[in-house]
Amino acid sequence: MTSQDLFAEISIQAEDFSLADEVALLEKDNLTDGAVVTFTGRVRNNNNGNSVTSLTLEHYPGMTEKSLAKIINQAKEQWQIGRVKVIHRIGELHIGEQIVFVGVTSKHRQDAFAANEFIMDYLKVKAPFWKKEQITEAGKTSENWLDAKTGDTDKAELWS
Repeated sequence: MTSQDLFAEISIQAEDFSLADEVALLEKDNLTDGAVVTFTGRVRNNNNGNSVTSLTLEHYPGMTEKSLAKIINQAKEQWQIGRVKVIHRIGELHIGEQIVFVGVTSKHRQDAFAANEFIMDYLKVKAPFWKKEQITEAGKTSENWLDAKTGDTDKAELWS
């Protein structure tokens, strides 16, 4: 593997993924990059004081992949990174299930950490995903479509 043999892979999928397998793919025959930084997001059991029972994620096929590719290309312009893998799940997910994986390799950890955080921050506010929470509040079950959180938008704007 040379530094010219870079790859970026994007996967939008209903099926779960193996964190160990994804890290192994980032590392396989990669003799130039000393850093591998990953982030995995999971469905938590609470949000805004409500008990979350599940989360449903929808996306706009074609547009989502283009949006993620643009985010990855922006990261490659700002940092010296090697391999990038982004997985985002769709469909109904339950508490504790994995939602998203972002993996970045680089020769040095600073670039890998920064690029990974940038990709995740931009993914949260720029990629066309829609999230619907199923919640239980005071014994009643309901559903909410979620907007991007102000904090996520503010964090993404810091990169500008």
